[in-house]
Amino acid sequence: MRFALFVLLLLTTAAPARDDGRYANSPLKQWFDSLKSGRGFCCSEADGRETEYDIRDSHYWVPVNGVWTEVPEDAVIKAPNKVGRPMVWLDPLQNIRCFLPGPGL
Repeated sequence: MRFALFVLLLLTTAAPARDDGRYANSPLKQWFDSLKSGRGFCCSEADGRETEYDIRDSHYWVPVNGVWTEVPEDAVIKAPNKVGRPMVWLDPLQNIRCFLPGPGL
């Protein structure tokens, strides 16, 4: 029972941040740290990764571990893209937590 509760707790917490300080002086650090989708905060630039994407039937699709995956609507970040490239953030189970479309979309 305790083990199941522990696993459940791990699955419901925010994704662990990997920011080791190398982005501390980035002019976009505060902006990255504030990014949020309907699934919660995305964390920082260090946690996201650059991605390619496609639009199919008005939905975004991105590759996740080599498999094209539909981006859930509540994972799409609506803020303007200040970084100039599309990015995706995954949770510990490799589900899409946040997706930042390319600029101008």
